[in-house]
Amino acid sequence: MVQFHGNYCKKEYMISIGNFFFKYRNILFIVLYLALFIPSKEIFTKNWLGENYFWWPMIIGLIITVTGQLIRGATIGLAYIIRGGNNGKVYAENLVTTGIFSHCRNPLYVGNILMLLGVGIIANSLIYVGLIIPLFLFIYQSIVLAEESFLKNKFGKEFYKYCERTNRWIPSLKGISKTLDSMRFNWKRWLIKEYNTQYVWLTGLALIILFKYPQLTGYDDTNRNILLFILLPLFLIYYFIIRYFKKSGRWTG
Repeated sequence: MVQFHGNYCKKEYMISIGNFFFKYRNILFIVLYLALFIPSKEIFTKNWLGENYFWWPMIIGLIITVTGQLIRGATIGLAYIIRGGNNGKVYAENLVTTGIFSHCRNPLYVGNILMLLGVGIIANSLIYVGLIIPLFLFIYQSIVLAEESFLKNKFGKEFYKYCERTNRWIPSLKGISKTLDSMRFNWKRWLIKEYNTQYVWLTGLALIILFKYPQLTGYDDTNRNILLFILLPLFLIYYFIIRYFKKSGRWTG
């Protein structure tokens, strides 16, 4: 009985934390990106892997972070969930269980985690991967518990049945081909819902890779700056083009 009460209090405490961070989750994402530039010891080192050690964090990190972006893209393009909150609080009009949500209850969060873990590895930051990511996981777990508390109260048995057949975090690939074949990918919705995230992600990647690995530009600051002068405006142009189509109403989600 004492253990049950303790677990209940712990869960309620995490739900309170989740409700707090849910309100500021968009700012949290920006703060986590800025944390990538905190000076840190490296995960992959020259002494360990040799002169070309930098290819390891770049390749591993890119695979992970691109996978996260693909998961987010598939989720939004197939069956988007409107759970943006209401007045800074958890809110949902419908229980979405189709698309990627039929394989994982929180695919967008899984995508975010992989995106940030990947860029943390690309940054080769021991502090980020060993400290910031675990903190991020705790915050996300709290947010998910807060959301699930709301969904249980609103949808009752329907949500409980959904939980029984669908994992909270680990996506199930069973029937994934059937899901992809049975639904039309809404690429316009994907772009107008993701352009802000993609802009921050691409800009962050460019800055981290070009400043962290001067080997790629022959240790020449001029070459690095030329690449940044080309890439950063391109990302910004992409951002404003998609924003225009969204705000003008030419594209709708």
